[in-house]
Amino acid sequence: MDKKTALASDILLGIGGQENILRLENCMTRVRVEVRDEQRLDIAALKKLPGVSGYVKQGEQHQLIVGPGKAAQVVDAMKSLIGGGAAASFDDIERNKAQAKSRYKAPMSDALRMLANVFIPLIPAFIASGLITGIINILKRPDIVGDFATHYPNMLGLLGIFGSAVFAIMNILVGVNTAKVFGGSLAMGGVMAGILSSPQLAQITLFGEALQPGRGGVIAVLLVVALMCWIEKRFRTLLPGSLELILNPLLTTLITGTIAIVVLQPLGGVISEGIAHGASWAIDRGGFLVGAVMAGTFLPLVLTGLHQGLVPIHVELVQAHGFNALLPILSMAGVGQVGAAIAVLMKTRNARLKKLIKGALPVGLLGIGEPLIFGVTLPLGKPFLGACLGGAVGGALISYWKVATVITFGISGLPLALTIVTGKVMLYLLGYLLAVIAGFLFTWLMGFNDPEE
Repeated sequence: MDKKTALASDILLGIGGQENILRLENCMTRVRVEVRDEQRLDIAALKKLPGVSGYVKQGEQHQLIVGPGKAAQVVDAMKSLIGGGAAASFDDIERNKAQAKSRYKAPMSDALRMLANVFIPLIPAFIASGLITGIINILKRPDIVGDFATHYPNMLGLLGIFGSAVFAIMNILVGVNTAKVFGGSLAMGGVMAGILSSPQLAQITLFGEALQPGRGGVIAVLLVVALMCWIEKRFRTLLPGSLELILNPLLTTLITGTIAIVVLQPLGGVISEGIAHGASWAIDRGGFLVGAVMAGTFLPLVLTGLHQGLVPIHVELVQAHGFNALLPILSMAGVGQVGAAIAVLMKTRNARLKKLIKGALPVGLLGIGEPLIFGVTLPLGKPFLGACLGGAVGGALISYWKVATVITFGISGLPLALTIVTGKVMLYLLGYLLAVIAGFLFTWLMGFNDPEE
């Protein structure tokens, strides 16, 4: 039995067996499971499993942090052990328990998580786009690759198409995902986004002004498709079954499309412009202070779930300006974790904690901080505060130096350096180094209670 299958088997045992599972899924780093009977869970045993670097509970969902790439493999192994389609039926089981608030859960976290769920499926596309753009920036620099750009313009042109494709269909993708999250027809969600983005809008004048294709960006799409889902679901209950299939999409499109053009797209435009200009103004004028506050408070936001509300802001910044100055600042929060974890590694005498940190540090350097947060710094208390302070130092410097990236979100840590705008890469790496040092020093000076074996 390989390690992934062994871990899957141990997790199944710790959660009370396959018959105790209501829902089983994974994200990039976590195995996520909901159970029928909480009493059958052995949380202490699950936390001690080799390969599990942390545990989090959000609502009724138990999340085991196993690391990037491993989460999907472990869940696949669990489903194989359970057998065939058994896991697929978990979504259909009625849940009888009300949602319980987790320890750090904020009142708006569920709504913001729905909002984030619209964009999370787009992360692979954003990552590919950002890295390709970074490669293009390198290939255009004669001091690094010589006359490559002159000799291979067609290759650069193709790479440019590959890197920008996600933004060409961004609104459509957001429309489809929004419909999925809010329970509407996926195709109709794409149609609504297509209406808002249609170039033919520029040929139409309304109230004395020409309409603007794409105005409001993803904010307008979110508003319009959410309304579309509500209208579509109302018609499902009001229309007789024989007519619903024909009349529902017709009426939903006509009603939603009209409201979208007259009200929601202009409203989305105002909100979108306010977000983009407000965030840019704060970063441009705030300097050290704004950067320190943003980076220093980001990890607590992650714990409450409120950080998910920042996702549309990242997208709006790139759509409005072509770059994102917010992401490099917030990424310093995870960098501070690295410094804090190194301090804990050097001070602790706990063999299991040392092993956990050694396994989590490589992915932490790459910007995946969950194993360090939930497995190391947060349980120890003071190191979490030291990490936040270290992140604040890095965020202050990144903000002051006006470092920006060409991507929306999806990567962080050292890989983010590949996507930093020209002329700011070394400043980003310097900020990274200083955030690690600051996180280390704050944690070392504050100390912590070393857990016993």
